[in-house]
Amino acid sequence: MVKLIHTLADHDDDVNCCAFSSALLATCSLDKTIRLYSLSDFSELPHSPLKFHTYAVHCCCFSPSGHILASCSTDGTTVLWNTENGQTLAVMEQPSGSPVRVCQFSPDSTCLVSGAADGTVVMWNAQSYKLYRCGSVKDGSLVACAFSPTGTLFVTGSSCGDLTLWDDKMRCLHSEKAHDLGITCCDFSSQPISDGEQTHFFRLASCGQDCQIKMWVVSFTHVSAGSTEDQPKQFIEDWSEDDVSAWLCAQGLEDLTGLFKMNNIDGRELLNLTKESLADDLKIESLGLRSKVLRKIEELRTKVKTLSSGVPDEFICPITRELMKEPVIASDGYSYEKEAMENWISKKKRTSPMTNLVLPSVVLIPNRTLKMAINRWLETHQK
Repeated sequence: MVKLIHTLADHDDDVNCCAFSSALLATCSLDKTIRLYSLSDFSELPHSPLKFHTYAVHCCCFSPSGHILASCSTDGTTVLWNTENGQTLAVMEQPSGSPVRVCQFSPDSTCLVSGAADGTVVMWNAQSYKLYRCGSVKDGSLVACAFSPTGTLFVTGSSCGDLTLWDDKMRCLHSEKAHDLGITCCDFSSQPISDGEQTHFFRLASCGQDCQIKMWVVSFTHVSAGSTEDQPKQFIEDWSEDDVSAWLCAQGLEDLTGLFKMNNIDGRELLNLTKESLADDLKIESLGLRSKVLRKIEELRTKVKTLSSGVPDEFICPITRELMKEPVIASDGYSYEKEAMENWISKKKRTSPMTNLVLPSVVLIPNRTLKMAINRWLETHQK
């Protein structure tokens, strides 16, 4: 049975979106406002409507706790609101300035994703309100977004019908044409399906203007398949055997993955390997291969020392995660180790390691102020 219990008619124009928290209902409209209602009696809260946006508000969503509300607008901003008093917590501007069509919190509230009319998608740190990573789809406006229940994946849907799957580091995992006339909505089921090992399966539904609803199964294995230079998964001492296998593959040592797994080499064991243990315990006969493995392990040990020595984060290169020797400023405004950034530009085709946006220029400017600060820090801490 369906029964109408209340009608709200406070907006002055089309209502684009509504969202529930445990205690509130939020609505947003072409009239540039967001309104908040109590679920107990549907009365509008004293601090409603929320006003900041200068153009139509397309989407609104609550954080899982319900304490924060996000709204996004044609004005190119995503705004975070305190639901208890209506105060503005942050105004986050889409880097491209394009109208923002959709926004969504991760299940743990640590990040927020916003998707825009030009196809750009931004992941924001929901605690610091700073941009974390940025990507884009090939065609169309982003009109739909949803996180998997674990927060390790999210999906975006475009007005051109493309469904794109991303991981929590903003790496594009899969993209395909899902609906001929554009996607209108997408969502994950609330519970993942596990095969009892390391692979999780998520049910995903997408809806389109082609009158179809499509059901998908998304599999995701918790093994880092990319280079450890891009984004260290966790502290090396905490690596699992699978993390070690992924690291070996990234170093061109994939032939040793079986041997290391058979001997249960995890991150802690990896860092403790010596020339003798490689020869006597692991039976690696080739002197050249043993030397290569030891060199790579020594590089890891250096990283561990660097990360555990209290080095200020601004002194560490975002690419190598090591103390910078020749810092340079790139056109994205961030500082990097010169050699690492030059290699990045040559391999990644002019994209920013921090935002994934195309760099306006490949010119690298020496950051002499930062270099002097690093040298002063070294003089103080190496006495």
